[in-house]
Amino acid sequence: MPTLVTDAKTFTADKAWGARDLALIEGASVRLHWTDQPYKWHVNDGAEVFVVLDGQVEMRWREAGVEKTATLGPSDMFIAGVGDEHVAHPIGAARILVIEKEGSV
Repeated sequence: MPTLVTDAKTFTADKAWGARDLALIEGASVRLHWTDQPYKWHVNDGAEVFVVLDGQVEMRWREAGVEKTATLGPSDMFIAGVGDEHVAHPIGAARILVIEKEGSV
């Protein structure tokens, strides 16, 4: 049965990085996140696609030990490969679609 998601711009969670599971596709989870707090520096064990749906997020990552940043707005994407160290810092509240290997943190 198909699922409609009509509240992506208003979705909230009871804590930062709270999520609604939307789909599991061949081992990849698709989740809608809400946050108003930074995440933590991390490295995924699989690729991650990060799409800002609402709000702004300062994405930080490290290349050869050098920290880089970019500010993402609605419809902007950040794609991290295996081993890419990164962290998301929302600027106010943000809603983000994340597609990643099931069980990644």
